[in-house]
Amino acid sequence: MIQRGNNRTAIFTDPRDRYVFSEQLCAATRRHQCLIHAYVFMTNHVHLLVTPRKAGGISLLMQSLGRRYVRYFNSRHGRTGTLWEGRYRATLIESERYLLTCYRYIELNPVRAGLVRHPAEYRWSSHAANAFGAVDPLVSPHERYLDLARDTAARRSAYRALFDSAIDAATITEIRRATNSEWVLGSEDFRIEVGTTLKRRVAPLRRGRPLKRDRNPEIRL
Repeated sequence: MIQRGNNRTAIFTDPRDRYVFSEQLCAATRRHQCLIHAYVFMTNHVHLLVTPRKAGGISLLMQSLGRRYVRYFNSRHGRTGTLWEGRYRATLIESERYLLTCYRYIELNPVRAGLVRHPAEYRWSSHAANAFGAVDPLVSPHERYLDLARDTAARRSAYRALFDSAIDAATITEIRRATNSEWVLGSEDFRIEVGTTLKRRVAPLRRGRPLKRDRNPEIRL
């Protein structure tokens, strides 16, 4: 998911802002039973990879966090009004196919922005925890991450190896489009399953191929 600052303006001005946001986010995840697997705090937006443990958990998480952080930010910086560019944007992910790619997409954001040469150089992300085992109360490993290897050292090594190659441009575009349009990110079969469960369209219409709705649904993330 992504939450942007209003008109792409800064939501963080210095490390203190990011630290407060991190503390408030951590508290909100416990309160609303959500697990964060990957994150990055950029200057004017944040990316989160989240699994809710209860229905509506993500919405409650973001509403609570939004109110608390805006009060803090406005008070500290002597401003009023909204901080966010509307509601957060989110996509449902097929974990088997896209989860680790989304880990990489999120943690490589500072590299794509030209802020650092390697994600390990950026302090405000989950990369240190996922790749090197740094203590980070925000981060909870997903089972697909745990499946990388049986022991901790091998798992972290395997995770670091994922960053030896870049994510291709088509996949980056696909992730961005799915998130910004709130379409489901996954295979056609997965989208059919989710669409059947939610009883709504979850992907752009494809010419000449109407969406099938005859499968038994199972949402996997």
